[in-house]
Amino acid sequence: MSAAKDSPEPPEPPESPESPESPESSESSESSESTASSKSPAPAPAKSEQTRALILETAMRLFKERGYDRTTMRAIAQEAGVSVGNAYYYFAGKEHLIQGFYDQLAREYQVVAREVLDRETELEDRLAGVHRAWLDVAAPYHEFAVQFFKTAADPNSPLSPFSPESEHARVQAINVHKEVLAGSKAKVPEELRDVLPELMWLSQMGMVMYWIYDRSEGRERTYRLAGRGARLTARGVSLARFRVLRPLVREVHDLFTDFLPGMTNALPEEQSKKPGKGE
Repeated sequence: MSAAKDSPEPPEPPESPESPESPESSESSESSESTASSKSPAPAPAKSEQTRALILETAMRLFKERGYDRTTMRAIAQEAGVSVGNAYYYFAGKEHLIQGFYDQLAREYQVVAREVLDRETELEDRLAGVHRAWLDVAAPYHEFAVQFFKTAADPNSPLSPFSPESEHARVQAINVHKEVLAGSKAKVPEELRDVLPELMWLSQMGMVMYWIYDRSEGRERTYRLAGRGARLTARGVSLARFRVLRPLVREVHDLFTDFLPGMTNALPEEQSKKPGKGE
């Protein structure tokens, strides 16, 4: 049963913020607060953030246990101990829960990838490192990914990595590859600095698809693919310093953007309207 068939109850908004202090109390506490601010621990997450995280965590667990299609928003709310209306307040439907999962995964990935980017300077090591970082972060969700892949593979689905709804996570991933290039010793031609990160992200999407179907112990074959793919990419970037090969890189990029399902819609408007050579 889809989320749309659940009957949402009136939403319960998060707790309202506390009323501001009076000027007198604010002035009297200003000095002590400024003295202790550097030593005080980070504030605990607001209740609304905790509730949102609880709903998302519960949804991910139920998706793994029951399957994406067989899990309803009502079941998620019941397991999380909140009303159906409150669940819909934070997430308009199951698709929005998956987008929340994408964003959560992207944040975790960026933390682990940062360690690689701060440590490595060779392009092959940086690219292989961030690919393995993604595999490490995604490992607990492998079976869940298998279940919802058939929906995410639909280019018209909001769960597609090329959909407008996935833009935030997609841009974050491409930005990681921009950093992979920018912080490496590799000499990247100016004219290719914009297209290479997108191609590197597309190659990562190919790795993700292989990972979904990988049944080797610990996804060992996908880890090997990540290493060999990084080596091949680094060699390709090295060859791109020869001017005669640069049009080939652009042609590969154009091939993907013109014919890969959903990729055209994922591009900025000015790029998606660019006429082809045969027009």
